[in-house]
Amino acid sequence: MSKTEWEQKCLDYHIGGKTGTLLKKPCNTAEELSMAYTPGVAIPCKEIEKDISLAYKYTNKGNLVAVVTDSTAVLGLGDIGALAGKPVMEGKGVLFKKFADVDAVDIELNVKDADKIIEVTAAIADSFGGINLEDIKAPKCFEIEDKLKEICNVPVFHDDQHGTAIISTAGLINVLDISGKKVEDLKVVVIGAGAAGTACAKMYRNLGVKNIVMLDSKGVIQTKRDDLNKYKQEFAIETDDRTLADAMKGADMVLGLSGPGIITKDMVKSMASSPIIYACANPTPEITPEEVLAVRDDAYIGTGRSDYPNQINNVLGFPFIFRGALDVRATKITENMKVAAAKALAALAKEEIPDYVRNAYSYGNELKYGKNYIIPSPFDKRIAVFESYAVAKAAIEDGVSMLKDFDLDAYKKELEDKFLK
Repeated sequence: MSKTEWEQKCLDYHIGGKTGTLLKKPCNTAEELSMAYTPGVAIPCKEIEKDISLAYKYTNKGNLVAVVTDSTAVLGLGDIGALAGKPVMEGKGVLFKKFADVDAVDIELNVKDADKIIEVTAAIADSFGGINLEDIKAPKCFEIEDKLKEICNVPVFHDDQHGTAIISTAGLINVLDISGKKVEDLKVVVIGAGAAGTACAKMYRNLGVKNIVMLDSKGVIQTKRDDLNKYKQEFAIETDDRTLADAMKGADMVLGLSGPGIITKDMVKSMASSPIIYACANPTPEITPEEVLAVRDDAYIGTGRSDYPNQINNVLGFPFIFRGALDVRATKITENMKVAAAKALAALAKEEIPDYVRNAYSYGNELKYGKNYIIPSPFDKRIAVFESYAVAKAAIEDGVSMLKDFDLDAYKKELEDKFLK
């Protein structure tokens, strides 16, 4: 089958891969060669042997993340085999470097057994400053992350779970601010009980949401069902709701992490006033913003697409979460660090929007804090300052930083000098 012009352009773009090795030190003379490798390399090796924390000083460990996958849940593609997922993982490396100056190495594991993935990842973890788990199928992704967090001395973060949760929570915080609704009064519907849906529901609950209705492919997750794994059982509720249409009646918010076109206009009509509609299926959302606006003019709408306002885009999260975690040598990424990231993004959306951000959009002159701007643009360079600082501060407060007497004021200035000048 012949390729479209766009498909061929994408293939050409990926020829040779998207990432490589950047040398940080010169190696142009015999002396430099002897320092880079033998015999001079033995000197830092001996220092690290005496004190392994010096690996952060004498190697790239402190700015290096491993992007680890088995490619069983590649976005929009499913289980495509380990090596077929490599372009996605390289892309993750591009985003790490482009947005937060974090180096990343993609590691595609040709195994699918959870215990084996845990064993291999744990064995290599100390070579890195952090582990970003990616595109691993639920429910085994929960077990893998939980176990690795227990046994690894570096932060482990499954972005498919927590990234969407953090970004969507930032938007939710601002909708509550604008609309005046109370978090404890919300009815939230989550379509999809996989990694992202479960993590989002947990974060909303931690924020104060009490009424969450979650659906999987068989309908509402409720207590009379006998086919629920332990992760779904956590969200089973007593309710007469069985279908999505049932669940959306009177709902204040719906989060779609499922498939195209499954939310109808009638469902949107049945929602409460000022509803939040996150339709995040890609490339075709559960319902388009145009369809929502045809029946509601009071809705706050977000999608997973860059050509609509309020994109729920994980690039707003993981690069800067790791930036902050790496800079304080965090051993974990805590719940408090994730909440801090969400609150930092919410706060940034309220700031005056720079001209360079407006210029990135055809509708840039219309951008202002409100229904069409509850989440910052990924083009806003200040995210690196707001979010990385907030994450680093939370890590210190939670006692997971290995650094003593870390100067947060100096760190903020360092971030500003690095990313804003």
